[in-house]
Amino acid sequence: MTFWICRRCGVEHEPRPAVCAVCADERELVPADGQRWTTLEELAAEGASFVVEELEPDLSGLTAQPDVGIGPTAKIVRTAAGNLMFDVPGYLDDAAVAAVQDLGGLAYIVASHPHMYGVQVEWSRRLGGVPILVSEADAGWLARTDEAVELWKGDREILPGVTLTQPGGHFPGSVVAHWAAGAEGRGVLLSGDTIFANPDRTSVSFMRSYPNRIPLSGAVVQRVARHVARFEFDRLYNNFRGVIPVDARAVVLRSADRHAAWTSGANDHLT
Repeated sequence: MTFWICRRCGVEHEPRPAVCAVCADERELVPADGQRWTTLEELAAEGASFVVEELEPDLSGLTAQPDVGIGPTAKIVRTAAGNLMFDVPGYLDDAAVAAVQDLGGLAYIVASHPHMYGVQVEWSRRLGGVPILVSEADAGWLARTDEAVELWKGDREILPGVTLTQPGGHFPGSVVAHWAAGAEGRGVLLSGDTIFANPDRTSVSFMRSYPNRIPLSGAVVQRVARHVARFEFDRLYNNFRGVIPVDARAVVLRSADRHAAWTSGANDHLT
């Protein structure tokens, strides 16, 4: 069965529309040269492959090279009860499937938000029908469905010590994953770009749209920060290669205060 992959965002579609709705939304963009589509076969012929690396014990990153779609790094959290793929590449091949199987396979596939759906249905099918958890609030963005898709909301501990929660913000159903055993037991937050680790490694950003520079309000940012601060975490990974290596919970709260101050006008005297 043929399905199509948007060249811009890497999200799978079946059937193929005239324009990818994910990219036509104000949070993304349709490239200046127009909508373009591809397939797994075409990407393979172009030389797409994967780099798999250990980010820390029991956490691996999968990155397609060259970039497919937005170019995220998927995270694989390993636990004794099964593994989680958090955020999904827009590509797969036999070598990537084998690499994931070597890590112990997958118990769940979860995208932080619709930009990260990638080829989640194909990953599920190639690994035996792995459950795909999709936020109920964002289900309308699914462009390819499957019986493995399960809608959910609220908080959900999917594996011992691995809890999904939906602070919203970037999308109403935006998801983060808390991994209690990460960072040598101090806790890790996989935040997608709901909370985006900045290049300085000591602050984070909160945006409705990153490419189009649309901010969130201070009130929403404070809500998101308070929501995740219910969990203890010392390290944070975004959906690319960004990381807050230490003191991440405090960094999130401090950055939310900074964002709220700037959007409220409290710092206008500095401009």
